[in-house]
Parts: sequence; structure tokens; C-alpha cells
Amino acid sequence: MHDLVQYFREKQLEKSTETTMKTRCPYCSMQCSMDLIEERVETRNRFKVKPNKNDPTSEGRLCIKGTFAHQHAINEERVHFPLMKLDGEFVRVPWELTFEMIANQMKSLQKEYGHNSVAVYGGGSLTNEEAYLLGKFARVALKTKYIDYNGRFCMSAAAFAANATFGIDRGLTNPLSEIEDSKCIILAGTNLAECQPTMLPYFKRAKKNGAKIIVIDPRKTLTAKQADIHVQIIPGMDGVFAIGLLKVMVEEGLVNYDFVKDQTDGFFEAEQRVKEISYSSIKKLTGVKLETIFEVARLFATSKTGMIFTARGVEQHANGQENVRHFLNLLLATGKIGKHACGYGAITGQGNGQGGREHGQKADQLPGYRSIENESDREYVANVWGVSPAELPRKGVSAYELFEKIDKGEIKAMVVMGSNPIVSNPNAIFVENCLKKLELLVVVDMFQSETARFAHFLLPSSSYLEDEGTMTNLEGRVVYRHAERKLPGETKHDWQILCHLAEALGVKQGFRFANSEDIFNELRIASKGGKADYSGITYENIKEKGVFWPCPEQSKGTPLLFETGFFTSNKRANFLTNFDIPEKAKVDDEYPLILTTGRLMEHYLTGVQTRRSKQLVERSLEAFVEIHPETAKHQQIIDGDLVAISSRNGSAILKARLTELIREDVIFAPFHWGDLHSVNRIFPPIFDPNCYMPQFKQVSVKVGPVMKIQKDAIFQSTIN
Repeated sequence: MHDLVQYFREKQLEKSTETTMKTRCPYCSMQCSMDLIEERVETRNRFKVKPNKNDPTSEGRLCIKGTFAHQHAINEERVHFPLMKLDGEFVRVPWELTFEMIANQMKSLQKEYGHNSVAVYGGGSLTNEEAYLLGKFARVALKTKYIDYNGRFCMSAAAFAANATFGIDRGLTNPLSEIEDSKCIILAGTNLAECQPTMLPYFKRAKKNGAKIIVIDPRKTLTAKQADIHVQIIPGMDGVFAIGLLKVMVEEGLVNYDFVKDQTDGFFEAEQRVKEISYSSIKKLTGVKLETIFEVARLFATSKTGMIFTARGVEQHANGQENVRHFLNLLLATGKIGKHACGYGAITGQGNGQGGREHGQKADQLPGYRSIENESDREYVANVWGVSPAELPRKGVSAYELFEKIDKGEIKAMVVMGSNPIVSNPNAIFVENCLKKLELLVVVDMFQSETARFAHFLLPSSSYLEDEGTMTNLEGRVVYRHAERKLPGETKHDWQILCHLAEALGVKQGFRFANSEDIFNELRIASKGGKADYSGITYENIKEKGVFWPCPEQSKGTPLLFETGFFTSNKRANFLTNFDIPEKAKVDDEYPLILTTGRLMEHYLTGVQTRRSKQLVERSLEAFVEIHPETAKHQQIIDGDLVAISSRNGSAILKARLTELIREDVIFAPFHWGDLHSVNRIFPPIFDPNCYMPQFKQVSVKVGPVMKIQKDAIFQSTIN
């Protein structure tokens, strides 16, 4: 009894302190803001999360990922000190020596093989400041043309399509707040109920206000459950479905000819092309009934207002940009663009997938969405950076092509920042083998990811709780991210690492920044006059609500695009006119099914962060594949079996999950796991030739219990 009394007395004497940190979720493009409350009780820490009710985008909502995001930032697996690979093991080294050794090896390689022997691979979760500085570092400090980033696999198709159609690429042409006033909404290839859960209430309000919602997806997802019409399409045929909709609109006189005449080019060529395509071929390719095609076309065309949203299900194909443009054709044909509750949204995947592609991480871009091949753009940015235009490298190659350059021996060293290319690339085994060939691999990350395992140097970077900066959400709203937690160990910010590396390379001018705001102020100047003009944005004017770009003056920016015309040279939007009908994935007796991929609510990208969150892992621990029960019966698979999925390119091992919510000819697997569970090993290197988006959403495969597949493989190798 005495011991119990003493225990409670000691508990009462324990000192408790609370620290409240303003921050933003580091995951999806909604960039929901919150307060993270850290309570310290003696040696123990407890965390509480409070959503920001005044956030104009999230409106005070958080999903499960945001609620537990802090768990990866305080995870004991975080790398706290710079590490060097020595005899196959990582050993701790001082920062100064680390920078010196990396710089010396880079200089030695470039002296022998040229500037382009060193490459840079960035990420769409970096802040605007760090994405900007990474592009500058590559082109000024390293003088290499070889830089690209993982956003190539996320937004390149939608970006290409929007630029070709509208002359500008911003995720949403309208603020999210306008969705509730839209009367017909098409959600194509997006499962936002799991991928952007805090966005879903906008569509629920629209439905409550009388909107009709059409969801196009081969699976009956949580998003599809909200739909008035669910179009359960064959993967890859979304563009064909949109062609069918335009054909109905043309042939039934549902086109807004006044808008077409006054504000667009190319309609009559597009009109003639869709007339040449038969309804029977559209039905056969899409797997969709003609009654549904007619119903959706009439509904969208006759609604007073309407919006179309696309995501990776439409875009991650060898004709991804064309797929998107077919949907944009519908907006132009009906005049549903450039006004309230009428517009387009490319639902950005990564936290800064929008800002990450605007300021120089892409192979062909300079800050402000300028072109690295345009002479006036080169001259302007070179002047901001204090170098000669002739010193700026020209256009490089896309993300996957960087690994092909490694394979050919043209690239000898690579800096990877904020990305995990071994898991995120198609043909992932090839990518892994390429990284092993490098003479120098520097990985900047919080954790020892699948890619970092092969690094010669692993440099510890800061988390979202420690890294101040700006992000650009899916609306095109530039927002400020507070960072109030102290850096752990010897961790440095990404921008600090880049500045130190530049100095070690002998390039001090242009890389002396005291803080992230200094970098942002240079970014403002570098973007001025570009399509993505941030020059009127300051840290001060975005701390409350954020500001939409373009923003050439200190004002509210541009929430609604195209009110006064498009961003093309003649201010008119362009129809897609010259197109072929794409082919379905070729299935046969050996590979009879189509594999498609996507995200889960609990995980983000390659799972490096979310797989280190206890609560998220408890909800979604294992990699799996969804299979229709009838399909499983034919393949002698029962629920919970360990199965092998194989294509002509590669294979992965996952756990079977039987569900009637998917087509019988399609299987689905998430891509958040690595090694044997990495589904991207299965996908061959097939790309959209215009934007180099990989084809992640359809490949013909076979699936069966692991032992049976293994026995078949052994038998086949024996008879060969």
C-alpha cells in the first residue's frame, strides 16, 4: 500500500510541458495544415494533432496519414549523421569531410568524362525553395544537363496536355470552393476518397446541391461509391471513352458553337475525326455499354456547369497526354472552362507535385515554367544567377532515361534527393542494376530507403516538422509551411546540403543563403514574367490563406484561370485533332489478365515514410493484389494465398485479396512496397513519347500460387 501511495505522489510531481507546432501534412497535394501538440512528461513524449479549421483548402479536415505523419519524423530509424559506405557497411563521417570527398570525386569524374557525367534526380515532395535550388545547383554548380525528378511519373502527361490545350499547366483551373456549384462532375482515373480524402467533402456538397457525379474506374472504389454513374472501364481506354462522349455531343448537336468559334482552334478537324470512329469499336475497346456513353455525354453537355478531374488512371499510359486531351476536348466543346464552377483539375499526387515542376527540376525547364531551350528565357535566368547564358546547359533527358545513360556509361555519378527511384521506376530491376554501376551515388534522405542501401554517401535531411518553406497545393495555391521542431542530431536541410556541396565544388557565388526565405526571394525574381510567376508572393502574404499563382503583383493572385483568355500565343485554346485509337493491353492464353496499380489511404508513394508509422502499418501491413473471385477460382487461388504476378518483363510476390469490386479481367496492386513486393518490377519501359510518362496502369500478366508458378518456371527452364 505504501508503494502505491508513493507511486501516485511521484506521478503528481512529474513535470509536464506542452509545445504547439504549426505545420502541414507532408503527404498529398491538399497540404492540410494543423497544429502538432507535443507533450513532454519527464522522459516521455505524447503527441496530439489539431486540424486547422481556418485552412481554406482542407477546411479543418485531416485524413489518417496526416494524423500520424509525425510518427515517421520522430522514428528511431531516421538517419541523424552523414554516412559513408566502407567495406559494404555505412560508417559515420564528419560533414566537412563528407562534402570534401563527394566534391573531389565529382570534380575528378567531370574532369575525365565531362560535366554531364554527373546527374541529379529530384523529388516532388521538396519545398519550392529546395526544388528551385536543386535545379540551380545542377546547372550552375555541376554544369550538367542531366537533371529530372520523380514527378515525371506523376504529372507529366497532364502537364503536357494542359500546356498544349491552354498554354499553361496549373493543377486546378478553379479553386476547390467552386466544386459545390458544379452540376455535373466527371472523375476519371482517380480514387480521391483514398488518395486525397480531405478533398472528398467538396464533391459530397456538390451532390447534395444536385450535381451528378460520374466516376470512371475499373474498380468499385470508395470514390465510385459516391457516383451516380460508375463507368467500370477496361484500363487504358479512358481516352476512347472520351472520344465516344464527344462523338455523341457532335452528332446530337450538343456543342457550344459560339464558344468553339470565339475561343478555340481545331474543333472542326476534331469533329471530323470522331465521326470516322464507330460506336461499335468504342464499345468493344472500353467495355462500356453504349447506353452509358450516351447518358454521360448528354448529362455533361446539357448541365449548366461542369468540371472534369483526371488522375493517374488516365495519365499513366503510353498515350497518357492524349487521354487527358480527349477529356479537355469535352470542356472546350461544351464551353465549360474559364468561368465559375466550370473547369479542369489534374489531381496532383505528391505534396509539392505542382511547385516541384515549375521551377527547374524538370529536364527542360527553368524557374517560372520557362523553357531551357528558349533563348530569352535562358538569358533572363542566367542574369538572375549571375552566369552567362552560354554557360547554362541545354535540355537533358527524362527520369528513366537517366538510368539508360548510366547503363551506357555516360553518367558516372548521381545525386538523389527526396526520391526512391528503385521502387518508383518501371523496369525496377534494371534501375537497381544501373545504380550499382555508378562510381558515386549520393542519396539525401531521412531513412535508409531501398535506393539509399546502394549509396556511397547517405546524407541525413530534415523532415517536414523541421524544414521551413513553401509548397504549392493542387489548386495552384502557394502556402507557407512552418517548421518549429529542432533538427535532430547532425541533420541538415536539403538546401543547406546543396549550398555546402556547391561551396566544396568551388562555386560560392549564388549559394550563400541564410534561410529558406532568402531562397524564395530569389525564386520570386527568377520566376518573374514566366507563366508560373511568383514575384508578387511573399512569406508574409501567404501565411494565413496562401496565394494562387500567377501572381505578378502583391495581391490575391489568380484563383480562376482563363477569365480573359488562354495563355497560348493567340489567347485561344487548342483541340486535339490528330489522334489514333489506342490499343488495349494484349492479353493471351499465357498472360490473360491486365494488371493496374494505385494508392492506398494508409500509404504514400514508395512507403519510405508511411511504412515507418506504427498506426498506418497496423492498418495496412502487407503488399497485396485484388483479384475477382471468379478469376481466382480459375487460377486455383484462395483468399490469403501468396501469389506470384508475372509479365514478360518481371514478377512480384503479393498476398491475394479476393473482391467482387474489380473486373474479372483486371487485377489491382498498390505500389507502396519494395523488393519482391515491388509491382513496378513487372512493368516494361513503355513511355508516352511526348512527355515520357511510364505506362503504369496496364500490362498483361499471369497470376498463380507461388509454388505453382515456381514449379512451372523450373519445368520450363528444364525443357529449354
